[in-house]
Amino acid sequence: MTERLFLDTNILVYADDAAAGKKQGIAQGVLEDAVKRGVATFSTQVLQEYFVIATRKLHLEAAAARRRIELLSTLDVVEIDTPTILNAIDLHRLHAIAFWDALIVQSAAVGGCARLVTEDLQHGRAYAGVTVENPFRNT
Repeated sequence: MTERLFLDTNILVYADDAAAGKKQGIAQGVLEDAVKRGVATFSTQVLQEYFVIATRKLHLEAAAARRRIELLSTLDVVEIDTPTILNAIDLHRLHAIAFWDALIVQSAAVGGCARLVTEDLQHGRAYAGVTVENPFRNT
């Protein structure tokens, strides 16, 4: 069985951000590879954050951002529920990481992902059985 890969919001944003330099190419490669292999996983939080950042920072029209989310939602999406939130609070308290980051980690765990691709947490660190991978660490 192929290992599922949880992609954080910054991967989606950089993939669409022409001003991101090298990060755009890296993010596009990570996203395209994960989609092609059928392992891309997101959460409802990631999709919501993407919409806000894409329309505010990247100045995408709301309709275009909505269409992007429609396409992404055909892949594996973890819906955040109360147990996920409560477990994220426990991760936040245990590891002293930001709640929103803990919610991403917990969503990755719920989604059965062994790896979380993000620049927001320490590369190589594991939380709740999910290992952080920062593809931008050398840029």
